[in-house]
Amino acid sequence: MNIDWQNLPFGYMPSDYNVRCYYRNGKWGELEITSDEYIPMHIAATALHYGQESFEGMKAYMGKDGKIRLFRWEENARRMQRSAAGIKLAIVPEDLFHNAIVKAVQLNKRFIPPHGTGASLYIRPLLVGTGAEVGVKPASEYLFLVFVSPVGPYFKEGFKPVDMMICRDFDRAAPLGTGHIKVGGNYAASLLSLEKGHDKGFASVIYLDALEKKYIDECGPANFFGIKGNTYITPDSETILPSITNNSLQKLAVHIGMKVEKRPVPLEEISEFDEVGACGTAAVIAPIKRIVDPDTGKTYEYCKDGNPGPLSVKLYNKLTAIQYGDEPDPFDWIGIVD
Repeated sequence: MNIDWQNLPFGYMPSDYNVRCYYRNGKWGELEITSDEYIPMHIAATALHYGQESFEGMKAYMGKDGKIRLFRWEENARRMQRSAAGIKLAIVPEDLFHNAIVKAVQLNKRFIPPHGTGASLYIRPLLVGTGAEVGVKPASEYLFLVFVSPVGPYFKEGFKPVDMMICRDFDRAAPLGTGHIKVGGNYAASLLSLEKGHDKGFASVIYLDALEKKYIDECGPANFFGIKGNTYITPDSETILPSITNNSLQKLAVHIGMKVEKRPVPLEEISEFDEVGACGTAAVIAPIKRIVDPDTGKTYEYCKDGNPGPLSVKLYNKLTAIQYGDEPDPFDWIGIVD
């Protein structure tokens, strides 16, 4: 196996095995192991017709001590349970979730990037309705699957400031809809707007609330945060997916003596921030250099020396150091894979 660990993109790379479990006759079966990258699915499966599917994103990290670390896997398991409840999928028990991700990591250990490369092993748990239905109703059969892929930075720039654009022409999610759970429809709804942003030279787009277009919603596929003085501020909305990375950054911010505010963030407030960024599992933190509002012609500049802001750097370094085992974990976030 010849992988350039230092220059890995964020994308799919085949690994040796994936792990599957089927829900039939009202109960989950046993874990199955396969090297097949395809799943057989009925042409009337609810995942295909009614979007009855959910997924998670998480990572395994190789420490300099040779131990494999999982970061806050329990939160991913619970979030998938909330997503499943939101669109009437079968609930994956926490122990089944844990056993599946651990087995997938163990079976593909040779694909975990070495410590010090800045890369990691991305873990994708997937839950889909496989039962055949033509009427709009939940399936009676489901597939829970976990596959892995080694990945580098989500944005090709890595931990370097990127440009983003305010997006008013599209809504990522509707109020009282599915924005707060991790289901594929939310991401399908973002593809066209993200493509338009990329075509204009932006790394991602920043969505506003669907009702009034007055408040910051999500930052492409990630959460938004701003830093004002010594305060970490992030939007609070029922349409925003609760990011485990954002939650972790908030706890870290308090730990290092910062204040945290989770509240509606008016668009005009972005002119008051010292630092802004997007955060999530894939990118951890993507510092934002410039936000352009094409409707008003305004441009908001950050990172004027070309470098991320000092508090973003501090939070990023501390979180990744905990994930890789380079610093003590004061929150008991890390689980070791034997």
